[in-house]
Amino acid sequence: MKFTDGYWMTREGYQLLSPYEIHDVRLGNQSITVFATHRHLENRGNTLNEPLMTMEFSSPLSNVIRAKFYHHKGKVRKGPSSFDLLPNGNSDVVIDNNEQFVSLTSGDTTVKITKKHPVKITYTYKEKILTSSGTRSTAYVKGDNGKHHFREQLSLSVGETVYGLGERFTPFVKNGQVVDIWNEDGGTASEQAYKNIPFYVTNRGYGVFVNHPELVSFEVGSEIVSKTQFSVEGECLEYFLFGGETLKNVLQNYTSLTGKPALPPAWSYGLWLTTSFTTNYDEATVTSFVEGMAERDLPLAVFHFDCFWMKEYEWCNFEWDERVFPDPVGMLQRLKAKGLKICVWINPYIAQRSALFDEGMKKGYLLKRADGSVWQWDLWQYGMGIVDFTNPEACQWFKDKLSALLDMGVDSFKTDFGERIPTDVVYHDGSDPQQMHNYYTQLYNKVVFELLEEKRGKGEAALFARSATAGGQQFPVHWGGDCEATYESMAESLRGGLSLGLSGFGYWSHDIGGFEQSSPPDLYKRWVQFGLLSSHSRLHGSTSYRVPWLYDEEAVDVLRYFTKLKMRLMPYLFGKSIDSSSIGIPLMRAMVLEFGNDPTCDYVDRQYMLGDSLLVAPIFNPEGESNYYLPHGTWTHFLTGDQVQGGAWRKDRFDYFSLPLYARENSLIPVGQEENKPDYDYAEGVTLHLFALQDGATATSVVPTIKGEARLTVTAKRQGNTITVSSEGKATNWSVLLRGIDAVSGANNGQISNHDQGTIVVPDSGATTIVITI
Repeated sequence: MKFTDGYWMTREGYQLLSPYEIHDVRLGNQSITVFATHRHLENRGNTLNEPLMTMEFSSPLSNVIRAKFYHHKGKVRKGPSSFDLLPNGNSDVVIDNNEQFVSLTSGDTTVKITKKHPVKITYTYKEKILTSSGTRSTAYVKGDNGKHHFREQLSLSVGETVYGLGERFTPFVKNGQVVDIWNEDGGTASEQAYKNIPFYVTNRGYGVFVNHPELVSFEVGSEIVSKTQFSVEGECLEYFLFGGETLKNVLQNYTSLTGKPALPPAWSYGLWLTTSFTTNYDEATVTSFVEGMAERDLPLAVFHFDCFWMKEYEWCNFEWDERVFPDPVGMLQRLKAKGLKICVWINPYIAQRSALFDEGMKKGYLLKRADGSVWQWDLWQYGMGIVDFTNPEACQWFKDKLSALLDMGVDSFKTDFGERIPTDVVYHDGSDPQQMHNYYTQLYNKVVFELLEEKRGKGEAALFARSATAGGQQFPVHWGGDCEATYESMAESLRGGLSLGLSGFGYWSHDIGGFEQSSPPDLYKRWVQFGLLSSHSRLHGSTSYRVPWLYDEEAVDVLRYFTKLKMRLMPYLFGKSIDSSSIGIPLMRAMVLEFGNDPTCDYVDRQYMLGDSLLVAPIFNPEGESNYYLPHGTWTHFLTGDQVQGGAWRKDRFDYFSLPLYARENSLIPVGQEENKPDYDYAEGVTLHLFALQDGATATSVVPTIKGEARLTVTAKRQGNTITVSSEGKATNWSVLLRGIDAVSGANNGQISNHDQGTIVVPDSGATTIVITI
C-alpha cells in the first residue's frame, strides 16, 4: 500500500509519524525497549499531546531478531493475532547500551538503534550491513478515514534482489513489484496467488518475516525504489529478521521458527495419474487407465479421483456417487491389489444439497453471518457453506467423515481450495475474519494432515494441497494450481515453485501437461520431462485425460523413460528430501540458493537444482532448444556422460529423451536398481556415481531407508590420482561408478566389474575401504 506522493510528499488523507529521536531505553533480561518521539523535544511542554513510538527488540532464536512496534499497545487484536511460532521465550543475547546507540546481538546477527536524530535501525551479520531503516522509514500512518496502519521500509542495496513472498507466478525477482499477501483462486497467470507468505529473502543473505496473518502489503522497490516496504492495518507491527552465513542458513532459521516441512512418504514420489476434472469416468474407465499403464510398462504409484467421485451439486458429502461407483470398497481393493495408493479430492465447503449441510448447520459447524444465519453463496457449488475449523467439534466432525474414507482404503487427500474465504463472517472462537482469510487454509490442511498421521502413522501422511500460508510447509505436498497447456504457463509454474521454495516450502508439484485446455504432443512430452524431475509428479487435466497414448506413441516412451529414471534416482531424491525436512531447504532449489556467490544466478528462473547435485533446465519451446547457465566448475551430463566446463551460458538442442540434466562436480549420487516403484530398499545394489571429484575434494552420500534412516554412508576423497572410498553401514553388492573416468589401474577390497567405465563392485560387507588409482 502506498502512502507517499513521490519522494517529498505524503498522499492526501494520511499523516506519517516516524521516530525522530530516542527519548528513553529500557533494558530487559533478554530484550530492549526503545521509546522514540516524533519530533525534537525542545522543552517539557512538547511532551504534552504528543504520541511516542514504542519499539521492542528481542530474539527467539540465534541469528533471529524480533522487532515489534506499537502506537497504542492496549488495542485488542482478535485471533489469530500472529502465526504459530515454535520457540517460546527469548534466546540468549548480548546488549550494548551507550550514549550513541543501543544494540542487541543474537548469534552473529545484530540490530543497532542510534539515539540521536536521525534515528536509524541497522541490521548486521558479522558486522556486514544487511539492511537498515532510516529517516521516515518506520512510520505509524494515521488515516483521515479512521483506518491507521504501521509500515516499515528496509533498505535495498545496489544489485540487491528480492525473492519469495509465496508461490508467485509474476517475475521471479520481486524488485519493482507490488505484492499483497492475500490468498486468491487466481490461476497461475496473474499477480494473485494461492499461497501467500509474508516472508522474503534477498541475495544479500538475509530474510524478513512479517508476523501478521492478515493482509500485508509489500512495495518491493515500487514506492521507494531503494527500499522494500511492508505495511499492515492497525496499531502494531511485528517482523523478524533472519541472518545466516548463506541463504540456506536463513531458510533453516526461518523454518526453525515457523516449522520444518514434514518428510513425505516414499510412495508419494512415484507417478500420480488422475481421472482429470470434468471428464466422464467410472470404474471401467479407471481400470482401463491403470491397466493401460501396466500394459505399456509405465510405472504408476498413485491413482487420484477428482471432484466427480461425489455427485454433482453435493460437494462435499464424502460419499461415492453410487451411479458410477456402485462398489467403492471393492473397487479400491481391486486397485490397491495392483500396488496403487489412492487419493481423493476434497475441499472445505459443504453444498446445500449435501446431506451434511443440514447436520453442519444444526450443530453450528459452518461459518455464520453476523445475524446468525449460515454464510452461503452459489460460486463453485450451489448454496455452498464453509466449515468452521475454529470449532473443535467441527474439526472432529470433518475428520470423522474423512476417516470413513481411510477405512475404505483411501491413502491421501487432495485438499483443494481454501482461498475464497469471506471476511463478512463470524467464527466460532471469535477470530477476526480479516486475519482468518489467509490463516484458514492452515487450519484446514492441519486437520487433514493430522488425521492421516493418526490413521496411517507419522511418515505416511501426504496431502496434495493448493492453498497455504506461513507454516503451511509442515503439511506437504503442495501443487501449483490451475495452469494452462502452454509453454508460457509451464515457465510461470516453475517461477511459482521456485518462489515457494524460497518461502520455506520443501516439496512442490504441478499439473503435467497443463490443467486448462489440452496440450499438443510436443508440449506434453516436454512437460513430462519437467514433471518427472520435480519433487512430486502428477498427470492431471481439466476437460481431457492425461494418459500418454492419447497424444502419440512417443509420448508413452518418453513418460516411461523419465518415470523409470526418477525411480532409479529415488535413493538420491529421498536422501535430499530428508535434508529438506531436517534443515528446511527445498528439494527443488533456485540457482541463487546453491550459487549465492555467482551474480549470474540472481535472475536465473528457467532452471533449478534438484537437491544440491543435479541441475535441471526444462525446455520451453517446440524447437527443443535450451539456453541454460552452468556455474563455474566441471559439469557432467547425467544421461550422456559428456563433460563441460561451467561459468558460461550454453545453447543446445535436445530430443524428447534428453534435456540439460547435469551433475555438479564433487557429487556422489546414489542410483538405485529398481525402476518400477519409488519405495524399495535403496541400498541394495545401489550404484554411487562419482562426478568429477577434484584434487583435495571430498564427496559424501547417505543412502537412506524409506523410513528416513541412514542405511549406507559412502565418502570419497581424492589426493592427486588416488581416490579413497570408505563406507559405513551394510548393503549387498553396491558399487561405485567413476563417471567421466575410463582408466582405473587398481582397486583394493573391491572387484573391478567394468574396467572401461571405472565401476568398483563391493561385495556384501559392512565397513569398507577402497583405494582407486586413476
